[in-house]
Amino acid sequence: MAVRIKTIQRHQTLREIGRHRSVYALLFLPLIYFIIFRYLPIWNAQIAFRDFMPNLGVPDDFLRELGLYETGRERGVVGSAWVGFRHFREFIGSFYFFELMRNTLGYSFGKLLFSLPLSILLAVMIFECTKRGLSKAVQTLSYLPHFLSWVIMFGILQTLLSPADGIINNAIEVMGGERVNFLTNVRTFPWIVILSDAWHTMGWSAIIFIAALIGIDPSLYEAATVEGVSARQRVWYITLPSIRPVIVMVVLLRLGTILDAGFLQIFMLYSTQVYSVADIIDTWVYRQGLLNFQYSLATAVGLFKGVIGLALILVSNWLIKKHTDSSLF
Repeated sequence: MAVRIKTIQRHQTLREIGRHRSVYALLFLPLIYFIIFRYLPIWNAQIAFRDFMPNLGVPDDFLRELGLYETGRERGVVGSAWVGFRHFREFIGSFYFFELMRNTLGYSFGKLLFSLPLSILLAVMIFECTKRGLSKAVQTLSYLPHFLSWVIMFGILQTLLSPADGIINNAIEVMGGERVNFLTNVRTFPWIVILSDAWHTMGWSAIIFIAALIGIDPSLYEAATVEGVSARQRVWYITLPSIRPVIVMVVLLRLGTILDAGFLQIFMLYSTQVYSVADIIDTWVYRQGLLNFQYSLATAVGLFKGVIGLALILVSNWLIKKHTDSSLF
């Protein structure tokens, strides 16, 4: 009897797959992508616990040119010597650890504190605007920067901030001030990173809140109009409380990726003059792993970041369940 039930269930499963074969066909390519580029590379993450040397197929002459050749030393992912948590201890005990963590967390929290309120404010303003043509134009212009790469954004920022002929510096000089090199000044560089990120992401992030605003029950606004509630009071007592679950979820999701401070942005903007305030975990891993050929150390730092990120996502999911009616998983 049990065998017959399992056979029936198997046929039902296959029938359901056949009915939704177009959906599974769409799922196939993303699944292959994640298997090849996300899951298979996990095998190589073990070099974080090894004294890794490039594979045996790499010519010795090439390794000598890089200064990596050592006589008698084993090579390859599996052949390299096991060193346990040595690279993790080296990173945590290094001079750079607290500086990297300070910069990474500082940029992440700074972007969250600036871009999120601005996104909510923009969404509310667009939603409350009675002239639909104006609201659509503002929404389109506000999320347009999201589609520009940081290479293009860097060019725009150079045009605005250049110490020689930048628009902002020209305005400062006209008003009697002195020109400032914003991108090489340790005091101004963090603000450039945070504010340019808000400009880049504010409009796109507002779409989430606009979608939440559309879902608010219109009868609440009708009742408020009858009671003579002002526009400011309507926003404060109806609009914002109604989208509070969405705001909480967005905040907690951002906390789950708090160690992702924006590699591409900072990589395009920073220079050696501002390393002390600009260097984050991702840029340091890039230099150590690809430029200094310290593959094991860079992998260990990346794995350290991944474990912390996983823990934060689990905590975020628990908090979302506690404060809202939904969760990530």
